[in-house]
Amino acid sequence: MLILTLTRYERLGSSSRVRFYQYFPYLEAQGIEIVSAPFFKDAYVQGIYTGQTVNPGSILRAYIQRLTTLLNSAKYDILWLEKELFPWLPSWFEIFLQKSRIPYVVDYDDAVFHRYDMHKSTLVRALLRNKIDQVMCHAALVVVGNEYLANRAKQAGAKNIEYLPSVVDVSSYKVKRNDQKSPFRIGWIGSPVTAPYLNEIRDALNLLSHEANINVTLIGSGNIIPFPDIPTTILPWDEELERSIGELFDVGIMPLVDGPFERGKCGYKLVQYMAGGLPVIASPVGINRQMIDSGTNGFLAASTDEWVQGLRMLIHDDHLCSEMGRVGRQRAEQMYNLQVTAPKLLNLFLSAQKVEN
Repeated sequence: MLILTLTRYERLGSSSRVRFYQYFPYLEAQGIEIVSAPFFKDAYVQGIYTGQTVNPGSILRAYIQRLTTLLNSAKYDILWLEKELFPWLPSWFEIFLQKSRIPYVVDYDDAVFHRYDMHKSTLVRALLRNKIDQVMCHAALVVVGNEYLANRAKQAGAKNIEYLPSVVDVSSYKVKRNDQKSPFRIGWIGSPVTAPYLNEIRDALNLLSHEANINVTLIGSGNIIPFPDIPTTILPWDEELERSIGELFDVGIMPLVDGPFERGKCGYKLVQYMAGGLPVIASPVGINRQMIDSGTNGFLAASTDEWVQGLRMLIHDDHLCSEMGRVGRQRAEQMYNLQVTAPKLLNLFLSAQKVEN
């Protein structure tokens, strides 16, 4: 099988790395030939994360390169798309693929459709509100990372929908040792784009800082310190560093607001924390409710009081931290592990190819 992979980014883009690139070695070992054609290069992502002005010329070249790639797409058995072919353009090209009988598999790990149907511009909503629905409807297979996305695909009329969670290679993650030290390290991993969610727990951390020796450790948040009155360590994101969060954190957190876009998230932070053998605390939004069994592998916290209570219990109970981390690691091995999902993805491609043939 020859697959053309049309990702949004190269490896620096977390969605592309997690949902696509990490599967390449396994698929290629099974005889699948993969040609990768990302829309944006790593330099584009680096520019966004560092606040640099995006060069319009680089964006135009990305569109031209993607169009050029599509002109030669008939030789591939399957096209593997991340979200859509062309951001901010109608679904003409996906419809063309379907009419040309060029099968494509499209993958979603967030509610990208809300960027269009909830856009502040009336014109954007009028032109693109149904775009992702049409992309889903014409796909040979829609792969989704949670139930919220699956429900949207069903409403769109997608004929073939499969669930595949966002995962990590659990064996590559270092497990937290049972040697909790002071200060208690409250850890978060993400990007400057998602860092504003940390504001949701500002009050809880301020309260805790007056009764316990804590440190907030942020990976990938950028240089803005969201908690100026709390000892904070900021580390630049690195692919190797994220596999060591079990040694850097004592607990992993995922605060969110409860909004439509957030309900489409796939809980990747929680997967990483659990793989590192960490207890987790998260807002009860979307898939977080399924991933956390409150009191077993972590806590769901919907208010400042619940955040304080959950963190306080972990700060003062080493055994609870260890036990929750052990359960989380076991859950990650069984449910959110590349070794489990890679064979499933291969079978999905084989099934999609049979259907089209």
